[in-house]
Amino acid sequence: MKKIFAALLACLLALAAFAAGAAAVGAEEGTQAMDCITYEDFGAAGDGVTDDLDAIVAAHEAANELNLSVRAKPGATYYIGPAGKTANIQTNTDWGTARFILDDREVADGDRGKNVFSVTSMLGPVSIDSIDRISKGQAALDLGLGADAFVVAVNDTVKQYIRNGYGLSNAGESMTDVLVVDRDGRVHPDTPVLWDFNTVTSLTAYPIESETLLISGGIFTTRANQAPLGSSYIKRGIGVRRSNVVIDGIYHDITDEETSGRPYDGFINIDDCAYVTIQNAVLSGHKIVNAGSYDSTAHRVAFLTYRNCSQANSIHDRGLWGIMGINWAKNAQFDHVAFSRFDAHAGVHNATIKDSLLGYQGINLIGSGTFLVENTKVYAGEFITFREDYGSTWEGDVIIRNCEFKPFNGELQVKPVLFIGANSGFHDFGYPCYMPRKIVIDGLLIDDTNHPFFYIGPRIFSSFSSPYVIDIIKEFFGIGVNYPIAVTEKVEIKDLTIMSGRPLVKSFNFLRFWKVQVTRE
Repeated sequence: MKKIFAALLACLLALAAFAAGAAAVGAEEGTQAMDCITYEDFGAAGDGVTDDLDAIVAAHEAANELNLSVRAKPGATYYIGPAGKTANIQTNTDWGTARFILDDREVADGDRGKNVFSVTSMLGPVSIDSIDRISKGQAALDLGLGADAFVVAVNDTVKQYIRNGYGLSNAGESMTDVLVVDRDGRVHPDTPVLWDFNTVTSLTAYPIESETLLISGGIFTTRANQAPLGSSYIKRGIGVRRSNVVIDGIYHDITDEETSGRPYDGFINIDDCAYVTIQNAVLSGHKIVNAGSYDSTAHRVAFLTYRNCSQANSIHDRGLWGIMGINWAKNAQFDHVAFSRFDAHAGVHNATIKDSLLGYQGINLIGSGTFLVENTKVYAGEFITFREDYGSTWEGDVIIRNCEFKPFNGELQVKPVLFIGANSGFHDFGYPCYMPRKIVIDGLLIDDTNHPFFYIGPRIFSSFSSPYVIDIIKEFFGIGVNYPIAVTEKVEIKDLTIMSGRPLVKSFNFLRFWKVQVTRE
């Protein structure tokens, strides 16, 4: 009790000091009181040695209470130790040229999932109990909110994304869908209901704020954790739990990282919100440990954009893991981004990559809708990988326009392939699986000049099954598999250049793809 009382007293004294200082400045300048709070107002040293986390937490708490912005001191360095405390950001924040050292080397087990900063809403989530069924394609939901909302629907009785392979097989995830719904209950046409929810076990609405919250600047360094190898993920950065947010100009690098330690769920992780933009940012790939380690992740989001973002370390370094991953997303976009990978794990509906560079891990995709890649260079071994651990499914169309494919950044390559995946038809992923219904290639340069003498030419499709005997049984004996994948109907090629001069091959697996119509202009 003494510690709690002392903390409360310190916070009150800091608030009083801040108010007095603001009033004095206002009186001297003949203006109103200050319109922002600094970390120094609450005792931050900014010397890179003193742990300033308590002062940072208190400053944001006061700013939220007074509805004032927060501004870091230019040139300051704020050291943040391993304590599991979180600063809640609900007002505009300008970190400018200030530096932040996030020391994760001795973070306790119970604190590894606690972000240092959490961008939260002043509008709390609303549990909707009046809806017990939702139909695929349903145009409206009677939420009774009278406000725009981001909605998460869950059916715990049905499992999807039942992962298979790579030693990562699991029992799947509860059926989940994310929607943007206006104040009259109409579902946004770009976030349609994708599944039939015969039962709704939970329906949560997160009201969407009308004003954009801006977080700008900041130079962050993570001193990586030194924990023993384990699969539990670390979140010690910035969590975004509010819709209508822009994070502009942030820089993040990593030191003290080894190939041991716990994986990271993202320096920036975004959950349960819509209309979030990360722009003019520099992020970093993590070293490969025993699980994927990310610098940015997003789960249950809509209208997520990365714009003018790059990677501090090389996008071609195979000792680094893919930099980002998303799950249950709709309308995700890369715009002028140079990352090692774009990765949709548990599905994205509609996505766009334009004017970008993708490194050695390329494009990893699962989901539905329209996927557009435009004015983009891909340096992976495959142009698009449809993730086989989730059935290599894309229920929709793929459009490639004015792109360049340079397999493995020009390294010796035996068999570059545009679209790779695998689905034997014997595993239930919790949903029907599809290859893209139609593929349109309208401008693609394949730089395969560095190839061995026995190279035949680039392929459109990998085999998508192994062994081929599965396809022989299906085609010649009419014996179906339990969970077949629908094969692409049409590939339209309008402008294709193969620098080696070798022919374009449909696939080495003739039996699976012989019905696919390929037209070339």
